[in-house]
Parts: sequence; C-alpha cells; structure tokens
Amino acid sequence: MFVFVCYQSMASSGKTPALKQLFNFIREETAVAAWKNCMPVMLKEEEGELTMENFLLKKLDQFYPLYAFSGTLTEYNTQIESSLTCGMEQENQQESQQTQEKEEGKKEKEPGKKERKQQKEKPEKGDQKVAAKDGESKTGTGKVVEISREKLNDFDYLVQNFYQIDRTTTIDGSELNAQAMLAKDMTLTGDAEHVQILIYHTHSQEGYLDSTPGDPSSSVLALGERLTQLLKDQYGYNVMHHTGEYDVKDRDNAYSYSGPALEQILADHPSIEVVIDLHRDGVPDTAHLVSEVNGKQTAQIMFFNGLSRTTANGNIAYLQNPNLADNLAFSFQMKLAAEEYYPGFARATYLKGYRYNLHYRPKSLLVEVGAQTNTLEEAMNAMEPLADILHKVLSP
Repeated sequence: MFVFVCYQSMASSGKTPALKQLFNFIREETAVAAWKNCMPVMLKEEEGELTMENFLLKKLDQFYPLYAFSGTLTEYNTQIESSLTCGMEQENQQESQQTQEKEEGKKEKEPGKKERKQQKEKPEKGDQKVAAKDGESKTGTGKVVEISREKLNDFDYLVQNFYQIDRTTTIDGSELNAQAMLAKDMTLTGDAEHVQILIYHTHSQEGYLDSTPGDPSSSVLALGERLTQLLKDQYGYNVMHHTGEYDVKDRDNAYSYSGPALEQILADHPSIEVVIDLHRDGVPDTAHLVSEVNGKQTAQIMFFNGLSRTTANGNIAYLQNPNLADNLAFSFQMKLAAEEYYPGFARATYLKGYRYNLHYRPKSLLVEVGAQTNTLEEAMNAMEPLADILHKVLSP
C-alpha cells in the first residue's frame, strides 16, 4: 500500500518511475523480507550461538561428512595409517559389499572394521582344520618339493597359488613378476658385528587360545623372544628384539604410534637390514590354522604386504613406499622357500591396500603367526621353520 501511495504522489508531480522499475523494486523488497523471516529458523540450533558461521559449518558437515570426521583426527609426523585410513577403508568395503549384495541378491554379514586384521578367509561350514604333513621323499637339493620356475612366470598361476588379494586393492604382473622378484638379492650385506635384524610387534597384546591376558610370556612377545634366540644361537645373526607396546590404549592407531620408535631405532642402528613385525591373526572361531612340521603341531604363518594403493582411490600419495618392490620380493622368496621346504606351513601371502610401516627397509616383513584359535605351543613351534626359512633367504 505504501508503495502505491508513493507511486501516486510521484505521478502527480510528473516523476513517475517506469513500471518495470516498480516491479523490480517490489520483487527485491519481497525477497529481502522473506530472507529476514527465514534466517532465525535456519540459524536455530539445539545448542550454541545463533551465528552465520555456525549455520554454514553445519551445512558443510551435512554436504561433506568427511570434513566433520577429519576434525577429530590426530596428525602424525610419520605419514602412516590413521583413523582416517580406517574410515576410508570402511567406506570402500561397504560400497563393495553393497555392490556384491545387489548382484547376488542376498546379504552377507561384514566383520568389524576397526582392527587392521580382518576376517581374511571365509571358512567352510563346520570345523575348518587346515593340516599339512612333511613330504616323505625329498629332492636332491634337500627340498621336499621343487616348484617349476616356468609356472611361476604365469601371472594367473602365481596369484592362484601364492597370493590372496584383498578386494580393497589391485595388482598386476608388472609388480607380481616372479622372475623379477627372484632376481632381487635378499642376502645380508653386513656381518654380525652390528645389529642386522630387528624384531618388533605393532600389536604386542595379541595372544593365543591358552594365553593369559597381559602376560608377555604367553603373547606374541614370547614368539619374538624365541625367534630372536633361534636366529642368534643357531644361525649366528645379530638380532634386536624390541618389546615396545603400541596397542594398549588405542589399537586402531598402533602403526602410527610405532612409527617414531622404529625411526629412532633405525637411526641409532643403521646396520639393521631386516625388519620383522610379528603378529597373530584373527580368524573365525571354527578355523584352526595348523600344519605338521618335524612331527610337531605347528601354527601356520602368513606373510602380509601393503600396496599403498586402493581400488577406489588408486595410489595413496601420503603412504608412499619406495621399497614396495623389494618388500614384495622378500615375502615372495620367503613364501617360495616355505612351500619347497615346509609345504603347507605358509598360507597364501595376503595383499592389502595400505602400508603397515613396511617402507622403512627393503627387507621388511609382516608375519602373522597362527590365530586366536591356536595354542601358544603351536605358535612357538612355528618359530623353528620360520627361522630356517629366514636363514635360507638371507644367507649367501
């Protein structure tokens, strides 16, 4: 009404604005009034000050959930796995699961994602017992079996018989090339005057079926001590066993916590050529990972490699590993020696998307020894063939 009164007044004085200008004025005033009326409602929050900043941050959280999640993360000096990595992995696996469920028309229960070691092999119904015995006849080289190098050059054969590739990552023949991996010299270059091998445990609290929680003499720490003793006494290596605990308060970030300690040890002892992270796997309660070695019930082992690459995101720039090719060669030579000297002792080498602190040395290993369903004795028995395999690969 006020606008029209003004228009009439201006008309009588001969200063009437164009009709188009009047309509533009009305439209702008209406828009401003609507915005002012809506703002109190849009800015209203359950808690906190009613400010434009709060409103915009809330909207940003809604449109970009990762922004809100990343605000809770801790930054690490070493560019290794963090809670953000766990979150990315969870999203990738959930997307893959949803796709698979649509294709198959059924749902499959996915295991928890907080721990690094997931349920890696799907057991058959009933009690799954993986058993293997030493071969009765041996080759002229002392091997139980001789694996054809020609077959190993077939990528499909290599993958089917030596690897299990997690669906979160990918690899091809350019990296899994048996001839190239066998051509890499993994023997030690230094002597035993200085430390040559470092053994440590990212997850020091892992125990076995009959372990006492909190007792290091019945956990993977005991395995590290046994392996250290064997490598020193039987094979003459200079070995350091680091017993630092990095998974007591926060298991998810254990790799981040152990990184600085590893860096310090390696800086203090540059002679170290081999770094071994000794673990215990987690499997369904119906699985019993056991083999028979030298007449003893022995927990199976599994070598584990991170590829610093996921199927969803490609190469992970902040998890670069300049030693990846050597890491893969080292675990492959270990797996091949296990197959030829102790058939059935080593499970398929597991390949996953991240890095797991394997980048500090070319000859780095992550070894899973048995699982929670194995006894401590079975796991301890695995240290003898593991030490022997290490010696076969590391000695000239």
